[in-house]
Amino acid sequence: MFSEAITPPLPIDILLLVHLILAHIGARYPSGDDFEKLTQLYLKRITPFAHCETVAFRTEDALFDSLDRQPGRSPAKLTLLDSRGKQMTSEVFAAWLGVRRDEGTQRLIFAIGPASGWSDDARKRAHLLLSLGTVTLAHALARLVLAEQVYRAFTILAGHPYHTGH
Repeated sequence: MFSEAITPPLPIDILLLVHLILAHIGARYPSGDDFEKLTQLYLKRITPFAHCETVAFRTEDALFDSLDRQPGRSPAKLTLLDSRGKQMTSEVFAAWLGVRRDEGTQRLIFAIGPASGWSDDARKRAHLLLSLGTVTLAHALARLVLAEQVYRAFTILAGHPYHTGH
C-alpha cells in the first residue's frame, strides 16, 4: 500500500522572506508614547506575515549610510513617505506589496523623512515615493498609519477578514 509522507512544516524563518523596516529621521520614540504603543501593536500583528522592525536615524545621511552597508543577495527596496508621492488605495498598496514579496525582495524599507522633507538626492534613490494623503501628519502618527496599512495589506493578500470588516 502506498502512503504519502507527511512533510513537516517549514521553520517560520524560511517562510518569511521579506524583512520590513519602518524607519524615520529623528529621535527614538519613548516606549510609553501612546502612538508608539499602537505602532508596536500593528508591528506585532504583522509578524505572521513578515519580519518587522523600527529604526530611528539622526539624519538622512545616516539612513543612506546604513542602506549602503546592509548585506544581502539583493539591495533593499526603499520607499520614502513624501507628500508629493503616489497615493494608493489599500487594495492597490496590498498588490504592490505582494509583488515585492513574491519577486523575492529581502528587505523593504519604509522611511519617514526629516521635518524639512527629503532632499532631491534622497528622492532619486527611492524605489517609490509614497504619500499617505494630502494632509501633513506628525511623524508618530504617520508611523502608526503606515504600520496599520502594512498590516491591512498583508491581511488583504491573505484573504483575512480584517479589511472587509472595516
